[in-house]
Amino acid sequence: MAMDWDDLLFLHWPVAPESLAQFIPAGLQLDTRDGKAWISVVPFRMSHVRPRFLPRFPGLHAFAELNVRTYVVRGGIPGVWFFSLDAENPVAVRAARRFFHLPYFDADMVATGSGDQYRYQSLRTHTGAAPAGFAAEYGPTGPVYRAADGSLDDWLTARYCFYAADDEGGIYRTNVHHKPWRLQPAWAKVSLNTMTEQIGLPLEGEPLLQFALKTEVVAWLPERVA
Repeated sequence: MAMDWDDLLFLHWPVAPESLAQFIPAGLQLDTRDGKAWISVVPFRMSHVRPRFLPRFPGLHAFAELNVRTYVVRGGIPGVWFFSLDAENPVAVRAARRFFHLPYFDADMVATGSGDQYRYQSLRTHTGAAPAGFAAEYGPTGPVYRAADGSLDDWLTARYCFYAADDEGGIYRTNVHHKPWRLQPAWAKVSLNTMTEQIGLPLEGEPLLQFALKTEVVAWLPERVA
């Protein structure tokens, strides 16, 4: 698949590793830095979504998405573990659940804005799923930079695969590729964030913020690794 990630905000919180370890399946190890685990809430817009080398499908190529994620490693390969992915496109939700084994959920979403101010709202509507909502205004506050190798910014964002599990406990890795993140420092005013109540983890303190205007991405099909 090919796609763009637009108007993206990273909100990162450090948390105690023991608060997340119970949610990580056998075959994966929670990744930590300086004794801390991290959990991130990531609102953005998907655009130009399509199979590689094929045209976009009308009605399916652009939609808002909101991720809740932490960081894991297997066999020395660091990646992302998703607690949830909310999206406003019901076809994309079902396709991702079926083919990528990801916990996607239906949501009513609004994502607008440009320049240095964006507005984002999401309310989960998926039948039988735990309630979750998010609302914020945000934007960049400074010039584009590339995270220095080995820095915390780099550790949190330079992950070129994600892991998922099927209903039988099989572990899958999906590789993704993009140029290094063009990050910017950011501001955010969050008026609603219940995205981690689904795992019983309240988020405390101010998050580390990063903004990325556009990232062009290629993703391969999942590979079973355990």
